[in-house]
Amino acid sequence: MLPCQSVTLLLQQYFFLLLREFFNNQLMEKILVIGCSGQIGSELTLELRKIYGESKVIATDIRPAPSEVAGTGPFEILDVLDASKLQLILEHEKITQIYHLAAILSGNAEKRPLASWDINMRSLMNVLELARELRIPKIFWPSSIAVFGPTTPRFDTPQYTIMEPNTVYGISKLAGERWIEYYFNKYGVDTRSLRYPGLISYKTEAGGGTTDYAVEIFYEAIKHKKYECFLGPDSALPMMFMPDAIHATIDVMEADASKLSLRSSYNVAGISFTPKILAEEIKKHIPEFEITYKPDFRQAIADSWPARINDDVAKKDWGLHYEFDLPKMTYVMLHEVGKKLQ
Repeated sequence: MLPCQSVTLLLQQYFFLLLREFFNNQLMEKILVIGCSGQIGSELTLELRKIYGESKVIATDIRPAPSEVAGTGPFEILDVLDASKLQLILEHEKITQIYHLAAILSGNAEKRPLASWDINMRSLMNVLELARELRIPKIFWPSSIAVFGPTTPRFDTPQYTIMEPNTVYGISKLAGERWIEYYFNKYGVDTRSLRYPGLISYKTEAGGGTTDYAVEIFYEAIKHKKYECFLGPDSALPMMFMPDAIHATIDVMEADASKLSLRSSYNVAGISFTPKILAEEIKKHIPEFEITYKPDFRQAIADSWPARINDDVAKKDWGLHYEFDLPKMTYVMLHEVGKKLQ
């Protein structure tokens, strides 16, 4: 038998070897974020820089980056439809991971259907083709609950179900899911994706989506103590607080590839509520708050989407979990938006 001191020394050496391997792997990663100025892009970029280092995460967008992003690491203007410039960045920076977040969202896509289809799909194909040609190890592309449609079961919507979207955004996301799975099966491109529900953030404001009322309402509650909602009071939709969305995105990218049972896109559920339920939660903090309802074209979009999602597959495969429920999210949103508006 080895003396206790020798065993301890061997364990210490083994631990330091594992630690060195981990940090070497982290240092080798070079990440490109496309669409860093969007709702999720700015916060994801900052979180990735905390994990991998500021110089290891290259942020890009077609418009200037938020000051936090531009001031904490490299940033370049990039039109993702410009495949030549995208290729130059990928090769020059020796990129190992791409987070492709650029897209025209649901509400805005309905106003410009052909242009939105072109931007959403051509940008994805540029990324997939270059990932195949340059052998980029890992790609993240976000899908959405918009892939579902009016024939989809609305409650406890399963991972595998009927998907007949009737919006430009949903059609493009469903097509995108099929393409990323195809590139994985045909070419071995390591594609990963989440079907985001509505995303709620106090750092970035609404950006043209059908679920944006759940962001706008906090600003209006604090500024004016009232809000006119563009959805009806009982329009239940799944939502997700941004910190949970960021962690889920990074978790699926860091998951062992052997544990992923699908390469289209994982359901993520978050929290489901209606405008009326959210307003009642806000009233617990701002009793004088009033909400009125004036549904617009986005009501039809919301009515075609699920009210509640089943995300058991993601929980089983890579340990999806959430930190925020509705009361906790509401408290943080009111507190942080209040600070912004001071």
